Amino acid sequence: MAKQIEHVTWSHSYSMGIKQIDEQHKGLLDFVNDLFNHASGDERQERLYFQEVVQQAVQYIKEHFATEEKFMVMTKFPDYAVHKKTHDEFTLTVVKSVKDFEAGKRLVLEKFAYFLKDWVLSHIAVMDAQYAQYFRQIATRKANGKLTITKADVTQ
Repeated sequence: MAKQIEHVTWSHSYSMGIKQIDEQHKGLLDFVNDLFNHASGDERQERLYFQEVVQQAVQYIKEHFATEEKFMVMTKFPDYAVHKKTHDEFTLTVVKSVKDFEAGKRLVLEKFAYFLKDWVLSHIAVMDAQYAQYFRQIATRKANGKLTITKADVTQ
């Protein structure tokens, strides 16, 4: 395995306060780290690695976006359409990269890893932070101090 080029570490500042989404975000960062760790500059090795993991990664991204979107719809998040459009555009970009790769176009793994890292971190920090803030605003505080979103919180 190639030497580690960049390591993205989970930080509590990335937390959305929803365990399932936070775990998925950690999984995305783990994938980005794995990409960096396989960026050897050896085109053949990188191609074999990417071929092994790419479909699983695309599926993971789609599942993650579906999870976020489900929470947004359930809570009537006002910026759902904008967020969904951003997810769709990102998915199309990743799928295009995969199709180019499958058609024989050279893929520079390190460049792809940087693209994913930058997108994921900025998306969490900006877009996802918006729905996390919205969820905290509409949530009901239980007697034990925990915030929970109930049917009453989203019924208008």
